[in-house]
Amino acid sequence: MKRHYVPPKQGMLGQIVDTATVLVLVYVSLMLPLLFKAAAKAENAVVQAAVAVQATWESLGQNAIQQEQWIRLGYSPEKAAMLINNRFDYTIDPVMLGLTSAVIIGYFIFLLKVSAKQYREVIAEKFDQE
Repeated sequence: MKRHYVPPKQGMLGQIVDTATVLVLVYVSLMLPLLFKAAAKAENAVVQAAVAVQATWESLGQNAIQQEQWIRLGYSPEKAAMLINNRFDYTIDPVMLGLTSAVIIGYFIFLLKVSAKQYREVIAEKFDQE
């Protein structure tokens, strides 16, 4: 007969360390992309600042209704130029997409394997009549 499973107890210090570790990992994972793109954005900001100096609504491609809305929001052509000219980059890097997919799929498989093993242990403990 299998012995009764008793889960380990985690102390308060362990919980605090675990929580802090998760928070640091989340923060770092969110900050890294911003830090990698900071240099590129600094160069781009210089170019946009030069464009913003001589910006007009017409040079920004804004019609009369759009101009009125920008003005209602409190933007001048110079301030609005920074927002209008800053385009999002939606290009997908196939290598990074594959790597990300592999990590997520690998984690999912690991999670299923460990969960199945633990599930079998619990079922065996509760229902095996040996």
